[in-house]
Amino acid sequence: MTPQDEDDEDDAPPGLAPGTPFYMTPAGHSALQAELHRLWTEERPKVVEVVSWAAGLGDRSENADYQYGKRRLREIDRRVRFLRKRLERVQVVDPATQPRRDRVFFGATVTYAREDDHEVTVTIVGIEETDTAQGRISWVSPVARALLGAGIGDLVRLRTPQAVETLEIVSITYPEP
Repeated sequence: MTPQDEDDEDDAPPGLAPGTPFYMTPAGHSALQAELHRLWTEERPKVVEVVSWAAGLGDRSENADYQYGKRRLREIDRRVRFLRKRLERVQVVDPATQPRRDRVFFGATVTYAREDDHEVTVTIVGIEETDTAQGRISWVSPVARALLGAGIGDLVRLRTPQAVETLEIVSITYPEP
């Protein structure tokens, strides 16, 4: 199997069946599309130009511009393939249109209390949108899986490597339509 074949394999999230859609918010979808557009229309043509110029200088074996450019071109092409595959399978879910706002679903911002009474607020987003520093967790993360479907006041169990922790749902909010 070549490295390119490995990149093209189904990259379903751990614990989910191959072919599972990649849920994403409209903002996350727009960000991936913008990255793809930037790579394909701006960055790649510049690198191709540098590689062409460097190739014209002669000996390519010791030409750092040529070697770096070719390596960067492979990186860009790999990322473009990944983005195109991901965008083909993405399922955009707009949390602002969620009709059941009393339960935790994709896109919800949830505040929960831990057993030590410490409150944590997270927003459940797509895999590509995860940013734990901003409280944005993937819908396939253990915390999100424990919270999904719960309502305010519900107690949910979160299995951690150390123990099973009980979390209480304090609030659930969604963006306004």
